[in-house]
Amino acid sequence: MKSTLTVDDVREHVQRVGQFKQFFPQYRDKIVMGAVAGIVSEEGVEVFAREEGLFVLVQSGETMRLA
Repeated sequence: MKSTLTVDDVREHVQRVGQFKQFFPQYRDKIVMGAVAGIVSEEGVEVFAREEGLFVLVQSGETMRLA
């Protein structure tokens, strides 16, 4: 989790998720799902992350929720 989630953070994470099966071939036949979380997000970053296929977790009081 980041304190401030940026578009660049999302881009980097999408790249890492894309490489996951390369580093862990035992999961090659599994579906990989990624998520990002931040206490504060740049404007538009939550929409961008969802469009990139990621789940987005946001702060909701003292807990987290899916955006």
